[in-house]
Amino acid sequence: MRPRSARGRATVAAIVVVLLALAATGTYALTRETIAHVDLYEDGVALGPDGTVYRLPAGFDATYLEGSRVLDPATLDDDDLDPDGDVTTAIKPVGGGSPASALADAAGAEQTAEESRAWLAAGTIPGASADLEDLGTDALLDLHALVLDNGASVAAPSPPWWYTWPRDGAFVAVALARTGHVDDAADVLAFLQGVQEDDGSFQARYLPDGSGPPDDRGEQSDGPGWMLWATDEVLAAAPVDDRAALRSRLDPLVDASSTYLLSLVDVPSSLPPASSDYWEVEADELTLGTAGPVLAGLEAAAAIYADDGDGERSRILRTAADETRSSIEQTFGAAGYPREITGGARDAATAFVLPPFQPTPLEGATEAWVASVDEMRRPAGGLAPGGGWKNDGISWTPQTSLYAMTAATMDDRHVALSWLDWIDSHRTDSGAIPEKVLADGSPAAVAPLAWSAANVLIALDTLDRSAPAPPEVSDTDAPVDETEVSP
Repeated sequence: MRPRSARGRATVAAIVVVLLALAATGTYALTRETIAHVDLYEDGVALGPDGTVYRLPAGFDATYLEGSRVLDPATLDDDDLDPDGDVTTAIKPVGGGSPASALADAAGAEQTAEESRAWLAAGTIPGASADLEDLGTDALLDLHALVLDNGASVAAPSPPWWYTWPRDGAFVAVALARTGHVDDAADVLAFLQGVQEDDGSFQARYLPDGSGPPDDRGEQSDGPGWMLWATDEVLAAAPVDDRAALRSRLDPLVDASSTYLLSLVDVPSSLPPASSDYWEVEADELTLGTAGPVLAGLEAAAAIYADDGDGERSRILRTAADETRSSIEQTFGAAGYPREITGGARDAATAFVLPPFQPTPLEGATEAWVASVDEMRRPAGGLAPGGGWKNDGISWTPQTSLYAMTAATMDDRHVALSWLDWIDSHRTDSGAIPEKVLADGSPAAVAPLAWSAANVLIALDTLDRSAPAPPEVSDTDAPVDETEVSP
């Protein structure tokens, strides 16, 4: 565990003064009554010797064995491991498995930690070019803990989040592939392929045992789009000699997802119908949060089939992508890319019509993305899901890290680093990225959140790949060995 600097959080009274001052200037309209509080549900995640996933109580400040999410048994006491203890003060398994007392097995803990270190060594740790390797290491280890043996990528180590969202899984797969863990990324996509509906659609979320959805939230049309975008990214990251086998393994996912998207846009408007999106609320109007991923999926599918040599299928998808792109520009774009096709405030989906989701920015999308930041910024410095989101003062790390990823892809290194530094400074005591950050800068809700960790890893990897090469040292610049120089 790295040494953590003091957070320096202000008192509630001082925070209210600052926020009301911002409101007075028109920078942020917040009152005492609208400042929301959300508990920190857990401080982080831990792995047991037998693979059990545990949630750590808030404020735990875990000491992990090096290169792992295995707790150091020497730092645990009876209260930590009490199987009958209060969930707010004791370590608890989530999703079933051994009680926390299993964490006291020193030999088993070291063996599991060694396996984790070997896993890390098999890939790359992003962040060196930004001096954020610690952030990259922690995000990777958290994803490693949250991807189960069957490939299910769970959103967070908390019972209400112990599900697999297709969107989150897509980003996790890309993050794993970008960091050299292509087999794990393929497992994540293969799990989602296994739960995909017969018509190619996806439900909002699934039980991690693959038995189906946990409730009746219904379908989300962004799911197939995210699957195709992620598959294209994973194929690109795979060693050349392995791509044919990987593509064959994911044939059903690619075929069903692309067919479903074509059915959605096979209408005069070339736009999909309204659907719930990443806000996960019922949508009466088409949102950019649906249209953007659908376009991203069409673009990715056209590229995948072209790489396969299937020119006819690629041409069909390319035509659909071009028509859908044009329709989005003429509708959403003409209004400045608001959340809903009928207008209103922008939201984080402005990132979905920019690289890395689209080959090139849609017309006017870059300007809209920049403008959206002021609409979404919250007092602690992060972003809300959208300008029309409730005015509660809470920053959300999925959207903040998404903007870091987009900025890195758009070669705006300074902006990307500022978002990443913000995320780094608002982690929990155990080093996890929380879902939310309160107006006073406190981490809140679940931690770690897989989607945020994945976004951070993609952003760090992008920065590393685009970082300027260090200057070459010539012979004349080399240090002189004074022991070989005569007086």
